[in-house]
Amino acid sequence: MPLTSTCIDHFKNTKILVIGDVMLDKFKYGKVERISPEAPVPVFKFEHEKQMLGGAGNVVANLVSLGCQTTFIGIIGKDDNGLKIRELLDQIGARSHLIKLKNYRTIVKTRLIAGNNHLLRADQEEIFPVNEDVLPKYQKILEQIVKKYDIILVSDYNKGLLTPVTTRMIVDICRKYHKNVIVDPKGNDYAKYAGSYLVKPNLKEFSEATGRKYDPKSPDFKEQVIQGARLLFDKFNIQNLVITLSEHGMMFIPSQPDHQPVQIPTQAKEVFDVSGAGDTSLAALGASLAAGLPILEAINMANIASGIVVGKLGTATVSPDELSEALTEQENTTDIWRQKRKIITLKQAKTIVEKLRAKGLKIGFTNGCFDCCHLGHLNSFMQAKQLCDVLIVAVNSDASVKRYKGPNRPIQDEQTRSILLASLEFIDYVILFEEDSPIDIVRTLKPDIVAKEGYTLDQWPEGRLAISYGGEAVTLNRLEGYSTSDLVHKMKG
Repeated sequence: MPLTSTCIDHFKNTKILVIGDVMLDKFKYGKVERISPEAPVPVFKFEHEKQMLGGAGNVVANLVSLGCQTTFIGIIGKDDNGLKIRELLDQIGARSHLIKLKNYRTIVKTRLIAGNNHLLRADQEEIFPVNEDVLPKYQKILEQIVKKYDIILVSDYNKGLLTPVTTRMIVDICRKYHKNVIVDPKGNDYAKYAGSYLVKPNLKEFSEATGRKYDPKSPDFKEQVIQGARLLFDKFNIQNLVITLSEHGMMFIPSQPDHQPVQIPTQAKEVFDVSGAGDTSLAALGASLAAGLPILEAINMANIASGIVVGKLGTATVSPDELSEALTEQENTTDIWRQKRKIITLKQAKTIVEKLRAKGLKIGFTNGCFDCCHLGHLNSFMQAKQLCDVLIVAVNSDASVKRYKGPNRPIQDEQTRSILLASLEFIDYVILFEEDSPIDIVRTLKPDIVAKEGYTLDQWPEGRLAISYGGEAVTLNRLEGYSTSDLVHKMKG
C-alpha cells in the first residue's frame, strides 16, 4: 500500500494543537428572483441559515473530520456567538481552551448565498485588545500543553491574539520541546514567526512579506519566488516555505540549498467556493506531517485536500474517504498502467455502483481465482457481460486461494491476476478480496446480476442472496476442456 494511503489510516493516532483566531461563519441561503423597486439591488429571499466554525475554528473542524485528536486555544467574547463557537467545538469532539473576554465581541462573518452565487459578506469584528497581565498565565498554559502534542498549527487571521509577543512565545516554547510549528501567516511582520518549521502564505501574503510583486504567468516566476524566499530564510531563520498559488497550485521551497524547490499543480476540478481552502490545506498538511509523511508528500496531500474543498459550497471540511479516493485517482492517473484504474476497493465500488445506478445502468458480478486465465474464463466473462451494462469481477487474494486450492497455488500472484483481468475490455472493474467467499461484496453492492458457472443454488449462497433482494442469479455455460488444473498438469509434463 502506498505510504500516503497508509498515512490517512494513521490520522486517528495523531495529536494536534491549533492556536489562532476563531470566528463564527454564518451562511444565509435563499433566492434572488427580482430587483428591488427601492434601489437597483437584488431582493434576497431568505430560506435557511447554517452556522459553522470559521478562521482557526475551520482548521480544527478539518482536523477532526480527518480523524485527528485535536485541541484548540483561542479567544471568544462573553456573548451568544461565543457560546455558539464553544457549542460547535463540543459537537465535533474537539477539546478547547477558550479565553472569554467581557468587553470583546466574538467575530462573526455572515454570507448571503443565492443558489451557487455568493452575493454579500457582512463582518462583525474588532481587534482583540492584548492584556499583558495575562501573558504569564498564557505562557504557563502553553508550557503544560505543547509537550503533549505531535505538531502545533498556528492560524493567524490578524485579529489580535497572535501578537509579536504571543507568537514568539508560542514558537519559543515549541522549539524548547522540539515540536514543529506550522504557521498560516497574516501581514508582513515575519519576525514573530522566526524559527518556525514551516510558514504557509498565499501569494499575496508572500508578496507583502517580501515587498515584491510576482506574476505566476511570468517565465521567470519560479526564480523570482525563490529569491524572495531566500530573503525570508536569511532574515527569519524559517526552515520551509509553502506558498499557495490559487489555481496555479502550490510551491514548496526548503531553506536547505541542497534541496530543490517544487511546484505542485492544483488538484481542483471545479471551483464553487474558495472559503476556507487555506484552512483545509493547513489541516491536511499538519495531519500528514504528524502521521509521519515526508514533507513533499504531505504538501501533495494538502494540495489534494484543498482541491476537494473548493468544489463544495461554503466553508467545508474533507473526510478521510474523500482524501483517499482523490489520492487513488491521482495515483492511477500518473500510473503508466491505465488498467490499474479499474482495480478498486469495495468502498470505491460502492460509490461507483451508486452513481451508475442513478444513470439506470445494470450491474453484473462474477468471481473466482482466475489463476491462469484461459479460454474458459474468457467465455464466462463474455457471457456475463452480455447480461449487464457494467461487469464487476471479484478476484480471490493469494491467501484465500491457498486456503481454497492448497499451498502450491496460486501460480500467479494477486497483482498479476488482477491486472490481467483489468486488461480485458469486457471487464469494467476488478475487486480483490481476502475472504473465502465474496458474499460481503454482493451484500454491499447488490448487483442486478450475479453470474457463475457450474453452481446450483443450493451450493451458491451469493446466488440465493441476489434473489432475496430482487436480483438475478444466472448460471453460466461452461466451455468444456479448459481448466487451470489441466494447464498445470500439462506444464508439469
